[in-house]
Amino acid sequence: MNGNISDTLRGLDARQQHRIDEAMQELDGTPNKRDLGANAILGVSLACARAAANALQIPLFQYLGGIYATQLPQPMVNVLNGGAHADNPLAIQEFMLIPQKFRSFAESLRAVCETFYALKTLLREQNLSVNVGDEGGFAPNISSHEAVFDLLLNAIRTAGYLPGEQIRLAIDVAASGLYSDGRYHLNEKSYSSAELIQLYETWCENYPISSIEDGLAQDDWEGWTLLNNALGDKNFGKPINIVGDDLFCTNEDRLREGIQKNAANSILIKPNQIGTLTETFSTVRYAKKHGFRVIVSHRSGETEDSFLSDLAVGLQADYIKTGSITRGERTAKYNRLLRIEQLLAESRTQAEEEVLENV
Repeated sequence: MNGNISDTLRGLDARQQHRIDEAMQELDGTPNKRDLGANAILGVSLACARAAANALQIPLFQYLGGIYATQLPQPMVNVLNGGAHADNPLAIQEFMLIPQKFRSFAESLRAVCETFYALKTLLREQNLSVNVGDEGGFAPNISSHEAVFDLLLNAIRTAGYLPGEQIRLAIDVAASGLYSDGRYHLNEKSYSSAELIQLYETWCENYPISSIEDGLAQDDWEGWTLLNNALGDKNFGKPINIVGDDLFCTNEDRLREGIQKNAANSILIKPNQIGTLTETFSTVRYAKKHGFRVIVSHRSGETEDSFLSDLAVGLQADYIKTGSITRGERTAKYNRLLRIEQLLAESRTQAEEEVLENV
């Protein structure tokens, strides 16, 4: 960053985001940014956007999204961890809550917080651990996925909310880690793609699940098409997001292939998968053009930087996924979203007052 990248970008205007990102891509010269490294390129890309917003004296989300950046995404909050994110027998990596039909982001977040702590009480009553995993969700020693779903529904009711109506469930299976020799291995059982899809169908029929992320391995294209055909067009009280993370890697070329094969209906967006802000926006535009729902997401190794929150609002994303409501690197994003909601409310109030003054 202080060498070749600095030499290449010195003298450019920070508002010229596309030119800056393109210059770094040309300097790297590889298809996957292996020379300079995506972390170095992305750090500069995001820093230039923040510098431009500061120079213009406008909030970052407004710089990124312009006049359209007026809505906050729905939070997808990780409350219980398994898989590679926890030391327990659960194969599924993340169990999440999605609040809905609340009047504000603040109310949505409050509902999830109350449910999270109701879950903590229930775990303690069952003498289960309330230590947290890599992304801040609880990591109890539970082996049955169905038992987790039942526990989450109980927590939602205990907190005073209605499962399915006010809070729905979401899972990140991270199935690439469960795949070997053409089969999926969950809790000492082996499944073909079709058999695993049948299991998901059963879960969706019995529980208010509205989002399945990485339900199959990243190169199981045929299986993904079967999954999307089986669940993506069905409505179990609400359309189900069939979300590609490892499947797409925020890469427009892989997304294009997925659209051609009808492999999903939603995409997870992680800027450091692709490396620049410009490429991130391009992928999101292509996804929205084809009717995909957009989920802006964190990574496991996060910092307390809150750029992701402004990005989600600027992109007009449908959802944001940024871990649990514990740990500073997670709460920093939620706090920023709460502040953005306040800024938008203040802006609307000011605009209304100006209209009244001119009447």
